[in-house]
Amino acid sequence: MLDANLTAQLKTYLVNIRQPIELVAAADDGAKSRQMLTLLDEIAALSPDVTVTRADDARIPSFLIRRAGTDIGVRFAGLPMGHEFTSLVLALLQVGGHPSKLAQDVIEQVRALDGDYDFETYFSLSCQNCPDVVQALNLMSVLNPRIRHVAIEGGLFQEEVARRGVMSVPAIFLNGELFASGRMDVEQILGKLDTGSTARTAAKLAAKEPFDVLVVGGGPAGAGAAIYTARKGIRTGIAAERFGGQVLDTMSIENFISVSRTEGPKLVAQMEQHVADYSVDLMNLQRADRLVPAAHEGGLHEVQLADGGTLKARTVILSTGARWRQMNVPGEEAYRNKGVTYCPHCDGPLFRDKRVAVIGGGNSGVEAAIDLAGLVAHVTLIEYAGELRADAVLQRKLASLPNVRVVTSALTTEVVGDGDRVVGLRYEDRQGGGVHQVELEGIFVQIGLVPNTEWLQGTIALTPRGEIEVDDRGQTSLPGVFAAGDVTTVPYKQIVVAMGEGSKAGLSAFDYLIRLPVEDAALVDA
Repeated sequence: MLDANLTAQLKTYLVNIRQPIELVAAADDGAKSRQMLTLLDEIAALSPDVTVTRADDARIPSFLIRRAGTDIGVRFAGLPMGHEFTSLVLALLQVGGHPSKLAQDVIEQVRALDGDYDFETYFSLSCQNCPDVVQALNLMSVLNPRIRHVAIEGGLFQEEVARRGVMSVPAIFLNGELFASGRMDVEQILGKLDTGSTARTAAKLAAKEPFDVLVVGGGPAGAGAAIYTARKGIRTGIAAERFGGQVLDTMSIENFISVSRTEGPKLVAQMEQHVADYSVDLMNLQRADRLVPAAHEGGLHEVQLADGGTLKARTVILSTGARWRQMNVPGEEAYRNKGVTYCPHCDGPLFRDKRVAVIGGGNSGVEAAIDLAGLVAHVTLIEYAGELRADAVLQRKLASLPNVRVVTSALTTEVVGDGDRVVGLRYEDRQGGGVHQVELEGIFVQIGLVPNTEWLQGTIALTPRGEIEVDDRGQTSLPGVFAAGDVTTVPYKQIVVAMGEGSKAGLSAFDYLIRLPVEDAALVDA
């Protein structure tokens, strides 16, 4: 199961085990069980502190990683390879007593949770969002024995997935009921379990001293802006709803100059480490709700947050990015995560041997159709325009696939469901007229991005599309407020472009500050 490289790496990691652990396997004679047992035996051979035993479990194949002589442990149902291999390594170390890097106050909050929590997370091996959830809940179960967690490979337990109506991963169940869907970390999970934490966080934020530069948004543009301003030695903060932004949902990146290929979550981890190298105050999981401009130039701008907290700064850099555009047709919202999805890499394995549609004929849509064609029974690609807009090389690949049908000049008009899940979609033929229905089980929407600027309406100059208007220095219509990245009018929504624009906005903010009149140079409340 493990190649020489993985074996060498894992052996190095397992040296950090401080307390003996047991790998308790539940297996039968099937091929997947044999693969799992081979994996567990290979792991045990790398450390004298790891042993393999057998015991029954309702899910086969599965295995429990248990601290010897205790009830502390986590369970994987299936094979945690692919993106989940890191989750397996961390589980081995944490159950084995190796300390986590989680902030001490968060650790204490997990330990203080009162109640019994049985979590189940459904993941797919190709999902780049799933490891965050799996790792968060595994760590919580190690820190608090009243929290238990099972990570379940959805592609292997298809009958269970169908019975529980799981059509998007990661899907988290708590005590048998759906708890949440999508990427979450420990603090987000705690926010749902410990309702008092929101008010405590808001109070801490409101008590912070004003920043010289406050970056709102933590994608490539926000990270670039913060690094450039922090390097100037000025007080810098980042308030981000989700550090990394859309990059976290990007499977493969092959056009980041000097790096031939990387993955979104890996690049975000490197961005976060780079930001941490400087004295930047990173406030994650904070969604901006309102911008209150300074009363006069050189005064303090105020950013009000959704949780009730407020932050003040002499300059603000807006880099809130964009999100997937929705079709806005009947049935889309009702069947979101019930067949309507926006991440083919994450959710594709859940639709194995089923019929699906991809909405959108640009690069993203055609790439999604190509990927899905290798998993599903049939793909119908629907494009509004009269021809596909994707690169020629992608169109040639798509045309070579026997289980793909392309429909152009088609307007999707409705998502059809049976009350529980998607069963089809309707589209209008824009040339010949008439409405047609396609019977299917999944719809993957890939029709571009919408800037995250609703909270800025009426405060700052926006285009009809909602993008922030900026000049060649990143300056907005408000003095001392700059913007960068996908949220702006700058063309070419690319990672490398966003990083450059963020860096430029950071330099512009610094230049603005040093040119303020002397009487405005000190941080004083406006």
